[in-house]
Amino acid sequence: MKKITCHNQFKQDMLERKKLIGCWAALGNPISTEILGLAGFDWLLLDGEHAINDVTTFVPQLMALKDSISAPVVRPACNDQVLIKRLLDIGFYNFLIPYIETVDQAKQAVSYTRYPPEGLRGVSVAHRSNAFGTIPDYFTKINQNICVMVQIETQQSVDNVEAITAVNGIDGIFVGPSDLSASLGHFGNPKHPEVQTAIKHVFEVAKAQGKACGILAPIEADAHHYIEMGATFVAVGSDLSLLRNSTQALADKFLK
Repeated sequence: MKKITCHNQFKQDMLERKKLIGCWAALGNPISTEILGLAGFDWLLLDGEHAINDVTTFVPQLMALKDSISAPVVRPACNDQVLIKRLLDIGFYNFLIPYIETVDQAKQAVSYTRYPPEGLRGVSVAHRSNAFGTIPDYFTKINQNICVMVQIETQQSVDNVEAITAVNGIDGIFVGPSDLSASLGHFGNPKHPEVQTAIKHVFEVAKAQGKACGILAPIEADAHHYIEMGATFVAVGSDLSLLRNSTQALADKFLK
């Protein structure tokens, strides 16, 4: 039988603040996710907040990524204990929790991903994450191998970012530029100076506390800008946008 371990190299790379380039997977399709997994990205975000995904669509995508070097990261719909428990049990190790505004919410997010006594994760002795009960040291090692990143998306999040970042078990801080710009009164304009100042502040706080910081930046120039600003894990596109833009460009060549 193939030996399966709990080791999470993505978390180790996050803690070392290595540059990690990722891509969004929003189509909810194992074939498109498998194609993304062949491209060589460091990580792929399987989206459960603004996409059609749920537990039943995530499992085939995890299967499609079994031989990929890209680490699967999941974004649940919300910071919910039961939802996160189910995502853990099907095999996710890396979590991007949306809309975290307070220290208590950050502590909850961490606790939902840890077995007692460190947290509140419900215990099932045989599930997909522990190879259906065949990983002998799973329960003693999994807590330290779960990676938790939280999204900073509002003015309140920015106001509390130092305390949120300091929470034990928070491995990374991720800026949601669209929601943040809307919260700051600049809907659709993440390049507004006030938004950029807030993003820079978040990155500086993360760096000062030795935590990774990231952002979604599908425009190439923006991605380079944020990397220079200090972002260490950056999503540079999405399967949905790649399909839409390439399809439209092809059609435009022949239909106009």
